[in-house]
Amino acid sequence: QVQLVESGGGLVQPGGSLRLSCAASGRIFSIYTMGWYRQGPGKQRELVASIISGGSTNYADSVKGRFTISRDNAKNTVLLQMNSLKPEDTAVYYCNANLKQWGYDRFDAYWGQGTQVTVSS
Repeated sequence: QVQLVESGGGLVQPGGSLRLSCAASGRIFSIYTMGWYRQGPGKQRELVASIISGGSTNYADSVKGRFTISRDNAKNTVLLQMNSLKPEDTAVYYCNANLKQWGYDRFDAYWGQGTQVTVSS
């Protein structure tokens, strides 16, 4: 079984910072992409940021310059440093990983349970 466990959400004032962490565990052979998605109230889930195993990153336009994604391949973890937070960043943030398990010949997508981020004064 593969699990993605997130931590680090919470309540923060506008302009503040939070750091989200996600750790993947289980019979993992290889992880290609790790990333963060979010779903705000009444909105569809959207990509926030992603990073491939080689280190290349991709960001939503709305978070460029404010958020930074990084990963530790040895620990199967991904971090999202969120600075200059705005009320519109309020959402449930989900960790995502495209990975291959031992004994499998394909990559599958896995999701964490989600962590709430609320930006409010």
